Amino acid sequence: MLDLKWIRENTEAVREMLKNRNSNFDLDELLKKDEERRGILSEVEALKQKRNLESQEVARLKKAGQNADEKIKEMGAIAEKIKELDKELSGVDERLNYLQMIIPNAYHESTPIGPDETANVEIRRWGTPREFSFEPKAHWDLGEALGILDFERGAKLSGARFVLNTGLGARLERALVSFMLDMHTTEHGYTEQLTPFMVRREICEGTGQLPKFEEDMYKTTEDDMFLISTSEITMTNIHREEILQEKDLPKYYTAYSPCFRREAGSYGKDVKGMIRVHQFNKVEMVKITDAVSSYEELEKMVQNAEDVLQRLELPYRVIQLSSGDMGFSSAKTYDLEVWLPSQNKYREISSCSNCTDFQARRMGLKYRPAAGGGKSEFCHTLNGSGIAVGRTLVAILENYQQEDGAIVIPKALVPYMGGIERIQK
Repeated sequence: MLDLKWIRENTEAVREMLKNRNSNFDLDELLKKDEERRGILSEVEALKQKRNLESQEVARLKKAGQNADEKIKEMGAIAEKIKELDKELSGVDERLNYLQMIIPNAYHESTPIGPDETANVEIRRWGTPREFSFEPKAHWDLGEALGILDFERGAKLSGARFVLNTGLGARLERALVSFMLDMHTTEHGYTEQLTPFMVRREICEGTGQLPKFEEDMYKTTEDDMFLISTSEITMTNIHREEILQEKDLPKYYTAYSPCFRREAGSYGKDVKGMIRVHQFNKVEMVKITDAVSSYEELEKMVQNAEDVLQRLELPYRVIQLSSGDMGFSSAKTYDLEVWLPSQNKYREISSCSNCTDFQARRMGLKYRPAAGGGKSEFCHTLNGSGIAVGRTLVAILENYQQEDGAIVIPKALVPYMGGIERIQK
């Protein structure tokens, strides 16, 4: 969340930020509630001071043997008024806290300003899309023909937007998970985690999925638990409500997890295939840093994701997202888009973001600088796909397809496939 004092002191800049983010957030209500809260607190403080003076007067009267009944009565009235104001304050606090939880993060000054993805800026490209001597097929046709992807039985088991990986299709997905985790842990310095896949409400609130995006989350009805939509949620919250030491930063974490998303509002988009499904696997990267080095760490994180695609020899491009296309919690975001021959375009396969102190403020995550008198500051948190496993499988099927329908396994994955170099009928 954003600091209330900062919002008060930069009101016009916040209005501009909200406009450029296409946000309909009611800033006036937040400012009004903040003013109302400070007014109540001021009134309560004045009443408490008056009560203390009355208490001293009661003690003086009693010591002098005089009647203090009137003063005691006045103290009772003051106490009752404080009680009323505390109740009023509780309601204001609840609404103000909710408003703070749904205002988006302020974007970095380098962010392109624009309404949507049309204002995104391409940073660089790697690799050259393959020239085919035949008409390339889509991954769903390739997978079904090889008997490694079963969309019909996936739908039979769970409904639309679910897929069953079978045989070498399941093995290829598992190989990708192991390959990515090995890269991040042995080459990039991340510590592997295996986190719970279900979390409490406050954990999702900490990273910004709740309360704003609850309709996109799968949840249990009896105990208010949520299936994670990314292991960013769990890894970023590992140190919630802790004060870390600057010398122990940055922390690099990586994890595999299944991800569950309702895809609310995506009706009609990518209905066929594995691009937009309700359950998919992902290897995630999370960094917890100090307030100084987070943007440098973001660039390193993007390179970590690029390393995966380069090792798999998959053509891709890096783009920086515009103000109107960025995620709710992000201050700066780069997307990696992999080339898909069947669509003749690049599609997102990784997103890397610096959330600055936006998430840390929500979850009470701080660090104590080595210098500066020992006063703690909020950490900065970063997250990135390292990378989306299902979409990587899609990219391999389409980019490595052969005219006879077989799939050549990328060299880097052959050891993880037990030496298998081709998937064929």
